Amino acid sequence: MNITSDIKYIGVNDHDIDLFEGQYVVPLGMAYNSYLVKDEKILVFDTVDRRFGDEWLGNIRKETAGAAVDFLVVQHMEPDHSANIARFAQEFPDAKIVASAQAFAMMKNYFGTDYAERRIVIKEGDTLSTGRHVFAFVAAPMVHWPEVMVTFDTTDKVLFSADGFGKFGALDREDPEGWDCEARRYYIGIVGKYGPQVQALLKKAATLPIEKICPLHGPVLATQEEIAHAVKQYDTWSSYSVESPGLLIAYTSVYGHTKEAALKLREMLLARGCPKVAMADLARDDQPEAVEDAFRYGTTVLATTTYNMDIFPWMRHFIYHLVERNYQNRRVAFIENGSWAPAAARVMKAMFEKSKNIEFCNTTVTIKGALDEASEKQLAALADELAGVKAG
Repeated sequence: MNITSDIKYIGVNDHDIDLFEGQYVVPLGMAYNSYLVKDEKILVFDTVDRRFGDEWLGNIRKETAGAAVDFLVVQHMEPDHSANIARFAQEFPDAKIVASAQAFAMMKNYFGTDYAERRIVIKEGDTLSTGRHVFAFVAAPMVHWPEVMVTFDTTDKVLFSADGFGKFGALDREDPEGWDCEARRYYIGIVGKYGPQVQALLKKAATLPIEKICPLHGPVLATQEEIAHAVKQYDTWSSYSVESPGLLIAYTSVYGHTKEAALKLREMLLARGCPKVAMADLARDDQPEAVEDAFRYGTTVLATTTYNMDIFPWMRHFIYHLVERNYQNRRVAFIENGSWAPAAARVMKAMFEKSKNIEFCNTTVTIKGALDEASEKQLAALADELAGVKAG
């Protein structure tokens, strides 16, 4: 793949992976992107996952036709991008390795060396020339590791964005849902905690005349329309703003009664004109998908049982992932079920204690085993509150 006349794609596609980062299902596989710049001097951006070292080095040899590589720029030290640094260093013994000071410290942890004899330490504002191309380095700490640098090619106006603007999915598999869905799940799952840092990077990027974005995962953003849309989405996600009208009902159910209440609430909400009601069975459905929906919509309804005087484990796991990613600026409602001592609503509410700008609904639905006339009235009252129906 040619990114520009001088910039070539040399990444790989992974169709064997079951869980990315040990937790995210990736039904369309994963891409580990790497790029090569053919200029007076040859430069490579980032390596790939260790399982693909042979293929990646073969891609370099094919593009260079045996010529020496002069620079390896390491923008991010996460092993799916950095694992083949040592193999590169052995293959190209005269090449300089270019990275931030923190990245070199991490290299010593991973490879037992910080390449002191051949390293170029870069910081914000530094530049590197390969001849026609001049590359400017921009610090992007905690997007989403502290050592991250992104790079702007001032010649071809290409931003090499590290993990920014990435998405799940191999590049040789068409995604029927387009860019947004898997880019959103990727961002919220992996980068979501670091909204302020992403906002800071977006402000820096806004000063650059970017014509293409080359991330370390997912497709190259090659048009102004694609770039503008991706930046708009990142601004929404990193500012913890509501993206789409609608709400999520996330539930766990032991014997089916809490699920029945969740489904009944969905019917009530749709009857009251709610534009979108997403559902998630937290014990069976993909939890990162549910986390994505909780951030996408402005309201989340949490329905679960009291369990050992606490809450059902999958619900606790789900709320942990919301709070850990700085879930904020949202409305939350509770449905609790407990045969003799319902306590789930109290426990769930306490888990949001440190969250910012969380509005709790006035109506809490309490079920004691199965829905009855009283709890169905509470469900109707909650549906009215969520849908903005005025009493009387």
